[in-house]
Amino acid sequence: MDVRYSTNPAEARGYDTAQLRRHYLVEDVFVSGELRLTYSHEDRVVLGGAMPGAEPLRLEPDDALRTDHFCERRELAAFCVGGRGAVTVDGTGFKLSRGDLVYVGRGARDVVFTSEDDRDPARFYLASAPAHRDLPTVLVRGEDVQPIALGAPESANERVLRRYIDGTLVQSCQLMMGWTELAPGSVWNTMPAHTHVRRTECYFYFDLDEDARLVHLLGEPGETRHLIVRNEQAVISPSWSVHSGAATGSYSFLWFMAGENYRFDDMDHIAMADLR
Repeated sequence: MDVRYSTNPAEARGYDTAQLRRHYLVEDVFVSGELRLTYSHEDRVVLGGAMPGAEPLRLEPDDALRTDHFCERRELAAFCVGGRGAVTVDGTGFKLSRGDLVYVGRGARDVVFTSEDDRDPARFYLASAPAHRDLPTVLVRGEDVQPIALGAPESANERVLRRYIDGTLVQSCQLMMGWTELAPGSVWNTMPAHTHVRRTECYFYFDLDEDARLVHLLGEPGETRHLIVRNEQAVISPSWSVHSGAATGSYSFLWFMAGENYRFDDMDHIAMADLR
């Protein structure tokens, strides 16, 4: 497990490109036949990817958690980005295809990931946060999530938002998660920008063309920095940081949040004139 320590705004102002990438960018989310996790001290979230081949991948405990099993004190979401496969939780299997998600509640002891066809392996994006109570494991089909149309072509941010975990379809402890899909010709996300100092948010960008790149903005509103992001990479956004971006083509991203409260609309909006 890769461990990332918390940072503060004063430190981030002095980071060069390599330091920014080391602290906030997760580059190799999916590696064939591997389960990779990154632990952030920002609200103690964990993100990662499982890409099982011919053999299953089991979610093991790690010394960063120092618990007997991964979900002993945590909740977990596994979103199928591509391929077809299954997530088995304590012996119960859940088949997933692209756009499906499994929420795993605190206390689950055994979580295993498999691909239906190792020639087209499943790719499960994982998001986790500490949990304070036991909640049931729930399968969410993508077709059951209500799409919300946002933005406009004129501002190049026409998009569809789907809220998978927000207390409606799935009740969680603090984890909130969703999928935003940009329309062809639209490239901007989360602009005008916002912060929410009570919560950490992580973005996972996907559906970019191989040669496409995305410029992710982070940092204080008056001291922004940027990361150049390619397909299937993730960004950890501290609570004090903006999180916004634009790409050379359309794309999708998964977002998840954890922190002090449980309100999707808790956003401190930043006026365009205040961005630097």
